[in-house]
Amino acid sequence: MKAVSSGKGKKAKTDLTEGVWDLRLYVAGHTPKSLTAFANLKKICEEHLAGKYCIEVIDLLKNPQLAKGDQIIAIPTLVRKLPEPLKKIIGDLADTERVLVGLDIRSVGEV
Repeated sequence: MKAVSSGKGKKAKTDLTEGVWDLRLYVAGHTPKSLTAFANLKKICEEHLAGKYCIEVIDLLKNPQLAKGDQIIAIPTLVRKLPEPLKKIIGDLADTERVLVGLDIRSVGEV
């Protein structure tokens, strides 16, 4: 679900990406913890960001150099690229409330 420019300049691309949550999940192979993190993230996104998110899974076993760009020091790590500011959450994302607050989808204490 990556936004693509329609060729009408910057305005068209901005319109298409507005409101889209750009998320990157850094993992190391298909470990149980990595698979759990992805499943948890997918569930959270479907429940709270339906139709408004893009998840990019980056396997650091295949592309270790990509860890440097987002300063990844532990895995799995979720990075919210958009909306700004950048946010990071480390772990398997099992604590839904912590993930929602960490991504600013929900504020602390909100029901």
